[in-house]
Amino acid sequence: MNKLLILMPVIAGVLWGSVGIFVRVLTNAGFDNVLVLSVRMMFATVILAIGIAIYDRKLFRIKTKDIWIFVAAGILGMMGLNFCYNVAINELTLSFAAVLLSLAPIFVMFFARILFHEKITTKKLVCTFFAVLGCFLVSGLLESSGMSWSVIGIIIGLMAAVFYALYSVFSKVAMERDYHVFTITFYSILIASVVLLPFTDWQCLKNFVSEAPFGNLIFLIVHSLCTSVLPYVLFTLSLNYVEAGKASILTAGGEPSAAMLFGLIFFAEMPTILSFAGLVITIAALSFLCAADNNDQ
Repeated sequence: MNKLLILMPVIAGVLWGSVGIFVRVLTNAGFDNVLVLSVRMMFATVILAIGIAIYDRKLFRIKTKDIWIFVAAGILGMMGLNFCYNVAINELTLSFAAVLLSLAPIFVMFFARILFHEKITTKKLVCTFFAVLGCFLVSGLLESSGMSWSVIGIIIGLMAAVFYALYSVFSKVAMERDYHVFTITFYSILIASVVLLPFTDWQCLKNFVSEAPFGNLIFLIVHSLCTSVLPYVLFTLSLNYVEAGKASILTAGGEPSAAMLFGLIFFAEMPTILSFAGLVITIAALSFLCAADNNDQ
């Protein structure tokens, strides 16, 4: 059972790896970055609200003194991560953006060491090194002769990794105050949605839905489920069983690998030998980390 639970951050990473698919489709439909993120968060808020109302309405309760945690998780974590990652996807290749985001464990372990006194063991460092090495190989970065990149894209991509690390930290703080995973995820997304409302291009959204009401509406719902609701719930829930640093490493390893597979399936982006090698290295690093005992936690 524990080994199944430790797969949750990996699955979250795979779901996050699908972000590029939705962003590309919506960008081609005329959505700007704010609208892509706003729609994702708003639909996710509604879905989670319905789910919590059915599951347990008590989960809506939070203490006034703890509101700052959810504000920080929503703005500095969730909104910052998604906004920067969407920009990076448009400025860089999908694989390059995923590689930069995969550097989040470096920031997470730094924050976790200071705030939670989590150990930075040799095993973690070795697993991190090989997971990140595998991510670089999967991305095709070493083989890119004409790779699209920009300085601003790289900076924003790194900022996405920092915001991702901050979400891990604030979620951990909320967990330690006995808040349920659904409560943390719901209020983080709700706050991000409220902040984005004034900047949302409602006319563009109306035009998109009116073109194919049923199909496009379903697409937007699936977009929110795959890129916001399910991955955040799985990742945040995993913090009950896995250290923040380790959970981030597992997630960071799954995302670039998933991006490569989705690229092959949806965009016919054939992986190279180095890409396959990177995938093997990443999986090996994750397997070693999952098989390790908890003595170093």
